[in-house]
Amino acid sequence: MNYLVAVLGDRSQAETAYTALEKDGLAMEQVAILGKGYQSADEYGLIDPKEQAIKQSRLMASWLIPFGFIAGVIFSVITRLNTFAWAGEVGNHAIGGLLGAASGALGSVFVGGGVGLIVGGGDALPYRNRLNQGKYLVVVRGSEAQTRRAYRVLQALPHENLQGYTDNTIQ
Repeated sequence: MNYLVAVLGDRSQAETAYTALEKDGLAMEQVAILGKGYQSADEYGLIDPKEQAIKQSRLMASWLIPFGFIAGVIFSVITRLNTFAWAGEVGNHAIGGLLGAASGALGSVFVGGGVGLIVGGGDALPYRNRLNQGKYLVVVRGSEAQTRRAYRVLQALPHENLQGYTDNTIQ
């Protein structure tokens, strides 16, 4: 499935683009307007990258934290470190396990998408930001030939940005 996303400055530009696509004979069920008074990003299915990063980090934490605890205990047993003399032998192994679990938690943030949450990533966030600024998106979904045709129509109109995407996960 191919997508073409046009960022337009106001509602009249979005409606003009929609009408131009309609006049060109594009199937209107393949065209959507996102913005105030039309579909929202959530209604259209534009994923929230923050939500996805949190979900992925939690998934990673569910197995990295226990694995880190076990690895920390095993490391402590193998090396026989006596880092915390006041804790005794069992206490040192428990502390080693807790430090391993903390490392697993940190790993889940880095590997699971927490960095993307902190610094941002993907194109969904900039599009959401533009919608929050009062801009409008015209999204065309279809085959490569249809999105190319829509590109020619939208290219001739005033727009802020015009970007095409291919989603190979949808068959």
